[in-house]
Amino acid sequence: MPKKPRQLSDEALMMIARRFSVLSEPLRLRLIHALFEGEKNVNTLVDLTGGTQANVSRHLQTLTQAHILSRRKDGLQVFYAIADPTIFELCELVCGSLEKQFAKQAEAFER
Repeated sequence: MPKKPRQLSDEALMMIARRFSVLSEPLRLRLIHALFEGEKNVNTLVDLTGGTQANVSRHLQTLTQAHILSRRKDGLQVFYAIADPTIFELCELVCGSLEKQFAKQAEAFER
């Protein structure tokens, strides 16, 4: 039996839409994925994601403002980490769902 959705206010729906909007950019998702193993500095994130320094910094700022990432400065280095642990669950849920979908598509294609 399907789970009954909870009632959400218009303000809550706006906040949810903003969160998904922040997560709708592929480079931001790559940055989050790169931080799953722990805190990293900007240069490492640039190397891991293949983005430019300016572009990565801009997306890190957006993720930090959305409270998805935290930022820590140590001398001239800036380090980022995942601040919202629910992002792990969200990514796992979406990735698991997409894996099932791709498997069904591959199975149908093989027929």
